[in-house]
Amino acid sequence: MLTVLNPATEEPLAELEQAGVEETDVAVSAAQAAFPAWRAVAPADRARLLRRLATLVEEHGEELARIESRNVGKPIAGARAEVGMVAQVFHFYAGAVDKHYGETIPVAGGEAFTFREPLGVVGLIVPWNFPLNIASWKLGPALATGNTVVLKPAELTPLSALRLAELALEAGIPEGVLNVVVGKGSIVGTRLVEHPDVAKIGFTGSTEVGQLVMAGAARTIKRVTLELGGKSGNVVFADADLERAAAAAPYAVFDNAGQDCCARSRILVQKSVYDDFLDRLITATQGVRVGDPDDDATEMGPLISAAHRESVRAHVDGTSVAFRGEIPEGDRGFWFPCTLIEASNDDRIAREEVFGPVAAVIPFADEEEAVRIANDTPYGLSGS
Repeated sequence: MLTVLNPATEEPLAELEQAGVEETDVAVSAAQAAFPAWRAVAPADRARLLRRLATLVEEHGEELARIESRNVGKPIAGARAEVGMVAQVFHFYAGAVDKHYGETIPVAGGEAFTFREPLGVVGLIVPWNFPLNIASWKLGPALATGNTVVLKPAELTPLSALRLAELALEAGIPEGVLNVVVGKGSIVGTRLVEHPDVAKIGFTGSTEVGQLVMAGAARTIKRVTLELGGKSGNVVFADADLERAAAAAPYAVFDNAGQDCCARSRILVQKSVYDDFLDRLITATQGVRVGDPDDDATEMGPLISAAHRESVRAHVDGTSVAFRGEIPEGDRGFWFPCTLIEASNDDRIAREEVFGPVAAVIPFADEEEAVRIANDTPYGLSGS
């Protein structure tokens, strides 16, 4: 059995059966059986079904936001905004359903042409930091273009995906088109990657696991789309509006408790204003409201799990801490304070993806050095 916890309280939210290889194979078979009829659905009718799903997401927005907030530990205000984006994604792809054009290419003695067609069964593996949002990014295009799906949510955060599957049935999307399988990535995810009847894998997660997904998919020549780790940042020059820059910087990294592959976790500051900016940044960081995710005023909640908290702590140990914030009193919940580290770009804290509410503040001398430091990272997902 899988016990799903509320990260803010450590209280159980649900007890779920965990799927294994056999259950994953059943889901793939269901998706494969549903594929011929689903691909034959007229684009306008698939669009109508996706619009109905988008409308149901809007109608159940508060319910979905509460599920997401309590399962992930994210503040309810942010969860509401994310659910709104989920509905927008399905509305977008409903409008894109009938716009998959091929090409006509003049050749000697005639014409060649291409056209687009669905692949078949698609395996989608999503992470725990934005479970519903990222699921929608993958589901929207896959379903719109006539593919059937086996969706594997993260083991820690399966609840919103299960509810979304129920809403898909209510919208009229046929049985077998969208299947959700809850289980360990090492078992369910691996089976999807290796399964000969899965035509493509979409994966969002760590670079290390992404490498395994790519290698596993190569054995059956699967198509693969990977969204992996990131390490972006802000650059503050001496002529910047330091007050505005310092006020904005905390929310660029502490949103979702820093559990974001696009978190701006390196803050590069020109040496001539470094001390002034750091003082302003500390003041701004003190203002981040950390606490109960159910409170509309909360801006940062807990981390996802005790194990992840230990991983974040290990990155901070032995660093030069400029500021460490407060966390709620008590011994329940996987809390970690907003933390600012004075660092160089050679330090581990600047080189690795911490995936927590930790920012490395790094001095630079001039524009040339700022550009060099900004580009001196092995990550390529995002920049800002």
